[in-house]
Amino acid sequence: MAMMNSLFLVESIGVQNWTYILVGVTFAIYIGIAIWTRASSTKEFYVAGGGVSPLANGMATAADWMSAASFISMAGIISFAGYDGAVYLMGWTGGYVLLALLLAPYLRKFGKFTVPDFIGDRYYSNTARFVGVVCALLVSFTYVAGQMRGVGLVFSRFLEVDINTGVIIGMIIVLFYAVLGGMKGITYTQVAQYCVLIFAFMVPAIFISIQMTGNPIPQLGFGSTLSDGSGTYLLDKLDGLSTELGFNEYTEGSKSMIDVFAITLALMVGTAGLPHVIVRFFTVKRVKDARKSAGIALLLIAILYTTAPAVSVFARMNLIDTVSNKPYVNVPEWFKKWETTGLITFDDKNKDGLIQYVADKSKNELEVDNDIMVLANPEIAQLPDWVIALVAAGALAAALSTAAGLLLVISSSVSHDLIKKMVNPNITENGELIAARLSAVVAVCVAGYFGINPPGFVAATVALAFGLAAASFFPAIILGIFYKRMNKEGAIAGMVVGITAMLLYMVKYRLGWFDDALPDKSEWWFGISPEGFGTLAMLLNFIVSIVIMKFTPEPPQDVQDIVENIRIPSGVAEASGH
Repeated sequence: MAMMNSLFLVESIGVQNWTYILVGVTFAIYIGIAIWTRASSTKEFYVAGGGVSPLANGMATAADWMSAASFISMAGIISFAGYDGAVYLMGWTGGYVLLALLLAPYLRKFGKFTVPDFIGDRYYSNTARFVGVVCALLVSFTYVAGQMRGVGLVFSRFLEVDINTGVIIGMIIVLFYAVLGGMKGITYTQVAQYCVLIFAFMVPAIFISIQMTGNPIPQLGFGSTLSDGSGTYLLDKLDGLSTELGFNEYTEGSKSMIDVFAITLALMVGTAGLPHVIVRFFTVKRVKDARKSAGIALLLIAILYTTAPAVSVFARMNLIDTVSNKPYVNVPEWFKKWETTGLITFDDKNKDGLIQYVADKSKNELEVDNDIMVLANPEIAQLPDWVIALVAAGALAAALSTAAGLLLVISSSVSHDLIKKMVNPNITENGELIAARLSAVVAVCVAGYFGINPPGFVAATVALAFGLAAASFFPAIILGIFYKRMNKEGAIAGMVVGITAMLLYMVKYRLGWFDDALPDKSEWWFGISPEGFGTLAMLLNFIVSIVIMKFTPEPPQDVQDIVENIRIPSGVAEASGH
């Protein structure tokens, strides 16, 4: 009896109250950690004092890495794009491996904990440093806009506040622990956030996998047969439903191969140039620990990334089953609640009261935003209220963890690279710390503005940030590490040309600022989307850098010696003759 009463009590709390409880508890933990780990020096503020354990750093890197784009938007994109959405999985995973194994150890050995700092010292020029700061700010602001948008989405639906109000609440929370604790506060907060977000992503996925296929492992479940005894494979059923409604087969792609390649490569090399992930490798004591934490992070990331395709399939299947050809008057409560956010819209074109969800735009009556699929999935599958609230807490954890990492990049770019290294080299440690905190406050306000007025849905915004990183930083970092003849003239020209090309393409074909209407896909260069253009801009950067380098003086000998030294593993003696 007592058991029954407690179960009834759990159920009677309701989704909204559960969300308040779980979000309140997680926010209290984050704020508590920020107060406990508040930074008292610039070293603690920028790199957490350099004494974080590989396990904690691995968890923090994974949380930093899995942003609102990974948690909220990636599965949503795969849900609607099917096979085409795999570019995000391939690009982001491949990029992380490229960064962790190829670049991070060398950057760690160089000893510069911000990308502009590396570029300024490697290319022995404040002009190069300034260009690096501008690129870091552009990348980080574009990226953080996506995170703030994710925060606004969660708040608007689950706490039933306006999206803009949700963004402002998120700004205040992230500002608190990013400004107070710096990298030290952020690192330990991200450890807690990883635990919350992975639990929140996996629990509904396991529930729905058992519900639909009887298999408790989502990674295997979406390749299994349905539990209704028909013997039909889940993916075959989804392919059939998709073609019935006029969509492409879920397991077949419609993107051109060149666009798939361009987006994947842009995401990969953009990852490798992302300033907020690179800085993570400086929070541990040794290069060996950096490699170890990179491996741990990869395993922890893989848990979510291998589950995302399964969540996408479950969500798509459940959505079609729940709404397609169903009377609008009978739609479930979750549909109505998402409608109030404007992220699901129904327009009864033929006035028959039924929801026509089809590929033909002239007949389609339902518009569903990519970004709601993961958040709405537990409700569509009729899971318990506490699971729905848990997903909301997980999405906030994912968005806030990355937003905090990015804010730190922005504040360190301004305080360390701009003020300390260029404007006022004699600034005191305390003065630099105040400058870092003030720049974080300004950054949050700008990020909030972009969160309220984003350039697209979460993952698309984030993909553009990766394109900007690929177009600007990647060639400068690669050539800076592996080509000692690379000089400042080449690097500066390459970065300016690369980021300008990417910005112009993005503004024209994604934001439509140059035209009355957004240009059609047929106008894209070589059929490459704005998300994939970072690849072309990067190639342009490489070409310009190398051509100009050939016609300009070599770098000073001491810079060439440093580059030579970075590439030799420490503690290795020269080979001796026998």
